[in-house]
Order: sequence, then C-alpha cells, then structure tokens
Amino acid sequence: MPPALVALAVGAFGIGTTEFVIVGLLPQVAADLGVSIPSAGLLVSGYALSVVVGAPLVTAAGSRLPRKRLLVGLMGLFILGNAVSAVADGYALLMVGRVVAALCHGAFFGVGAVVAAGLVAPDRRARAIALMFTGLTAANVLGVPMGTALGQGFGWRSTFWAVALLGVAGLVGIVALVPPQPASDGLRGELAVFRRPGVWLALATTALGFGAVFASFTYLAPMMTEVAGFAPGAVTWLLVLFGAGLCAGNVLGGRAADRDLLPSLYAILAVLVVVLAVFAFTAGWQVSAAITVALLGVAGFATVAPLQTRVLQQAEGAPALASAANIAAFNLGNAVGAWLGGVAIDAGFGYTSPNWVAAAMALAALGVAVAGGRVGMPAPAR
Repeated sequence: MPPALVALAVGAFGIGTTEFVIVGLLPQVAADLGVSIPSAGLLVSGYALSVVVGAPLVTAAGSRLPRKRLLVGLMGLFILGNAVSAVADGYALLMVGRVVAALCHGAFFGVGAVVAAGLVAPDRRARAIALMFTGLTAANVLGVPMGTALGQGFGWRSTFWAVALLGVAGLVGIVALVPPQPASDGLRGELAVFRRPGVWLALATTALGFGAVFASFTYLAPMMTEVAGFAPGAVTWLLVLFGAGLCAGNVLGGRAADRDLLPSLYAILAVLVVVLAVFAFTAGWQVSAAITVALLGVAGFATVAPLQTRVLQQAEGAPALASAANIAAFNLGNAVGAWLGGVAIDAGFGYTSPNWVAAAMALAALGVAVAGGRVGMPAPAR
C-alpha cells in the first residue's frame, strides 16, 4: 500500500480520538468549567451534529480546490479547533473549538476516501479505504483510552494539546507523502450525482446499517452490568474487546468488498442482523455476551469499507461530495440509532430491547442495499 495511506490514517487517528475522548473527560470538564454533566455531554452532541452539517457544506465549499490542498486545509482547521479547545476558559469557547474541529471531520474522511481509492488499482480500492479507516478504529482502541488517561493525569487540556500535535503529524505526512491531486469538477458536477437514485439508496443503507450498530452499542454498559451481571469495571475491557472486533472487521470488510462488492455487502449486513438478534438472548450470560460483543464489533465495522466504496461507485465521476455525505450519513445513523434504542428502553422493554431495534434497522439496511443493487451503474457526472 502507498505510504500516503499511512498519512491519511494518522489524520484519521487524530480525528477519531478527538471525537470520542471527551466522553472519558466529561467529569473533569464539567467540574473545571462549572457546568453540569448533561451540559458537558452536549459537547458530544454538538460535535456529532457539526459533522452531519459540516461534511457536505465544507466539501462543497472546497470543491474547486485540488484535493491534496483541501486535505491540508482541513487538517489545519482540525489543529485550530483542538488548540481553541485546549485554551478555552469557558464552556462556550470549548463548544466553539469542538464545532471547528468537527467541521473538518466529515470532509476529511469523505475526500480522504476518494484520494485513498485513487492511490491504488481498482481491485484494491476498498482495502485502501479500510486502511485509512484503520486510524479511526485505532483511535477507539488506543487513542481514546490513552487520551483519557493523559487528561486524568495532567488535566483535560493536555489531551486536546496532544490531539492537536497528532493533527500536526497528519498534516506533515499529507504534505510529504500524498501526491498531487486534481480538483473535482466543481460544485455543479458534485451536486449532479445526487440526481442518481443509486446514490440516495447507498446513503440510506449507510444510515440504517451503521445506525443499527449504535442502537445496540450505545447501551452496552447498562446491558452488560444489569443483564449480564458484569462489574462496572469490566465494561472497559468489554470495550477493548469491541474495539479489537472493529479492527478485525475493518480489514475483513475491505478485503471482501474488493473481491465482490455487492454480495459482500449483502452478506455482511445479513450477519449483522443475526448477531444483533442473537445478542438479545446471549446478553444474559457473561461468556456468551463477551463473545457477542466482539462479533458485533467485527460485523459492525466490516460494513464501513463496503458502504463507502458503494457510494463512490454510485457517484462515479464526481465522488467527493457524495463521499462526504456518506460520512454525514454514518453520524446521522449513530444519532438516530442511539435515540431509537433509548425509546425502546424508556418504553419498558428492558436493556436488551435496543438489540431488536438494531436488528430491525440492519434488516432494513439489507433491504435498501438489495434495492440499490438493482439500480444500474451510473452515467458519468456532467
């Protein structure tokens, strides 16, 4: 694989870390800034919503820039956002820093996926995208725990400075290793692909499929402590197990998609339906619950490279904005899935009920994917 993919993965590692590390630092941030825990929790929601809005808007704004220059600018924005977060003397400024950093998130992964796919032969594109997303999986397995430990030991601001330095490393790598990239065909050409039904069906598959993962995963802690009977301290190790599954699924999904994209996507979504449905039963025993957590990580993240590759395929000719919109679809699915899982719990169906919601969402994603597979290959964008 080209060294440029490593530079993209480093940038992805930094972005993934800053997105989720705030969760482990909420008590410190709340105490230091004099706000409640729920108010501090809005720093997570604000970031996610900024990704959904910023992914298409920032990509559209930079549509006439050469893609390498756009990636460099996005990493600069990421560094600025984390530096603002590190020096924030109040809640409002910290939220501003989070929003600024989030604005680059979707555009970076969207444009980065296009660049990654263009660096390799057509039969290795999904694996190239998966390698870039390895940075995101590594952020969950390594970046978030290490960032949390750093913040707990030296104050939460030190974590944001460290993430800013990761951004500097990613920026330097992109400048040094990513070859010159062409600009897109401009905003008109990028928007033209959204007239294709296949693009919308691919985006809907992403939102439903990844939303299914988060409908279950969001409530993993109470499910494991209240149903499986794990001690609260064991949740950390279950999250590590889930993260290891993410890494394995990312690799497997990329390889499978390169062999045969649509059959692989159908098979992975079908496996995800089964894993989620089975989880509703296996959550009652610790050993089976732990095994299913790992399998959920594998099946959940095995969808990422095929879903992103499918959007690129359907948006052939002008893929950057559609690719960024797919990142927004991932995050929209996260938010909707988490909400629907919470609705099931609030309705009194118990802590395992989000798994049934998730299985239904994954089944719907499979149906939409099959419908999308019946749509012919797109004509080049004008």
